[in-house]
Amino acid sequence: MVPSVGRIVHYRLAGMDVEQINKRRAGARNLNAAGVTLASQELGAQIHHGNDARTGDVYPMVIVRTWGNTVESCVNGQVLLDGNDTLWVTSRSQGSGEAQWSAPERV
Repeated sequence: MVPSVGRIVHYRLAGMDVEQINKRRAGARNLNAAGVTLASQELGAQIHHGNDARTGDVYPMVIVRTWGNTVESCVNGQVLLDGNDTLWVTSRSQGSGEAQWSAPERV
């Protein structure tokens, strides 16, 4: 599939993605346990909240930029996580492995 901006594809999380996601969410759990809320901070910051991510999990990703117009072109995208946050990934290639995106299967 030739990637294009706005297309929704599947993205498979890699270990580095999982570490980043779960670290942000653990920090949010620690703040909540200490009684810190966004309202009390008035910073406009986002508390990352959601289910733990695991290597190999597949999530929808919206392609936000393409680096070419061929099947081999890399893309940047916003991965829609199982929570209130997203993961921005850059220069990802098409494939079936971790840290890669693929076209959803048609059923």
